[in-house]
Amino acid sequence: MSGEAHVDIACRVNGEEIVDRVPARLSLVDFLRHRLGLTGTHVGCEHGVCGACTIVLDGRCVRGCLLLAAQADGAEIETIEEASRSGRLDALKDAFVARAALQCGFCTPGMLLTSAELLADMPAPDRAEIRAALSGNYCRCTGYHAIVDAVEAAAGLKT
Repeated sequence: MSGEAHVDIACRVNGEEIVDRVPARLSLVDFLRHRLGLTGTHVGCEHGVCGACTIVLDGRCVRGCLLLAAQADGAEIETIEEASRSGRLDALKDAFVARAALQCGFCTPGMLLTSAELLADMPAPDRAEIRAALSGNYCRCTGYHAIVDAVEAAAGLKT
């Protein structure tokens, strides 16, 4: 009789050391949501194209649905919960609210993390660069004009 294979992992999630034994085929997004209770990271398409599962892994935005929890062994992970708590998203969050760049909120965590990465890499992006950076994040409620306006405002390019 063969059971499902398991893997031991150790990683840091939102600054906390996590050691766990996980099913070898468990996705990273499911690990974060169901094992650690970090439900701000959403499951959307499960194909890596919608951006709802965006997290920060070793300093870069990645799609949590495309990675296995086992691949996070030794990694540093930041979710929307920690990024929000730390204050590093405050200007973006304020701009999103002021410009009505969110409605249902499902895409918002991925949009915020991706926008923060863009602004860290490129402090004064133009609208085309903002759109290109966010092209892998789907929003079904607002369209993208308000989101692009919010990122511009957070960058100090538009009031």
